Amino acid sequence: MSIAPRPISPTSLIIRSAETQDCHKIAAIYNEAIENGSITMDSVPRTTADVQALLNQLSQREALLVAQLSEHVIGWGIVKRYSDRAGYQVCCETSVYLTFSETGKGYGKVLQQTLLSHAESLGYYHIVAKILAANESSIRFHQRLGFTIVGIQNGIGYLNGIWHDVVILQYQLPKYLSDIF
Repeated sequence: MSIAPRPISPTSLIIRSAETQDCHKIAAIYNEAIENGSITMDSVPRTTADVQALLNQLSQREALLVAQLSEHVIGWGIVKRYSDRAGYQVCCETSVYLTFSETGKGYGKVLQQTLLSHAESLGYYHIVAKILAANESSIRFHQRLGFTIVGIQNGIGYLNGIWHDVVILQYQLPKYLSDIF
């Protein structure tokens, strides 16, 4: 399901569905996170073709969005199924990435809030974020938006000679709790 582009604020930030022409910039932003070493467990840079393949394989209950400032894509976010098992049909996972030069300006907040709203429109009520424990600013960012820490996976990953813990956060849309239970 595609979302219509909509201006978010007077700064001309637009959140919209990703398109083929965005794949190069999405890959560049993700590769910046890979190079940082404390944001993702990936170590292999992504290509435009990799992102295009991801875009092509999204299900009807998944979405890849971009944050565009003026004519430039400055970030992207994804809503993806948590699992294909039927019991998890109410749960999804979100991720947000901004180019480093645009962090701390409120754009990530707008993008994540749009992802949460879009997740709700797709029928999800439980949203998960998995964040490397070393990425304390992202953990605090999610907590400010209403996510709560539900666990830590200690030593779950080993990358670049370092053991990594992952913090699991969840966000529940209260509207759906009464409908389901």
